[in-house]
Amino acid sequence: MAGFHTKTFLTHDDYSTPKSAWENIVHLIPKDKIIWEAFYGDGKSGEYLTELGFQCIHQEVDFFENNLGEIIITNPPFSKVKEIMKRLKVLDKPFIIILPCSKICTSYMRDFNKDNLHPLQIIVPRKRIHFQKLVDNTSLSNYKSACNFDCFYYCWKIGLPSGVNWLD
Repeated sequence: MAGFHTKTFLTHDDYSTPKSAWENIVHLIPKDKIIWEAFYGDGKSGEYLTELGFQCIHQEVDFFENNLGEIIITNPPFSKVKEIMKRLKVLDKPFIIILPCSKICTSYMRDFNKDNLHPLQIIVPRKRIHFQKLVDNTSLSNYKSACNFDCFYYCWKIGLPSGVNWLD
């Protein structure tokens, strides 16, 4: 592939969650649980969840060293998903996380689901989620927020009606 150099390729995990991503599933998020929006980003995601009527903890703390709230609702850094899934299993609390749909095919997702009394469930959005690029926790004004891949909401212990749930 011309122009693609693996030594100079950088991983960029600084993409904020648009309010629409949470509005899409507001009817599926348990109302009686304290949410931990575990990955801070620009701080907007926690604000959006609060605006939508949820009690939300959204602080700039290390996910791997803390255990807050009763349920995790978040858009984690995609480059750390393997480690995040291991930590989620240890925390043993319900979650809804936004990840690329391709993550379902990974060995760590299979391992998470293996011998599990509560299998992972998927929410498939009607449209792509278009994230906002951040640099130093600030949105870029000239960035076109058009995502070129699809994401699912990966859920655990949420009690959705079926394994795969399609949004209208």
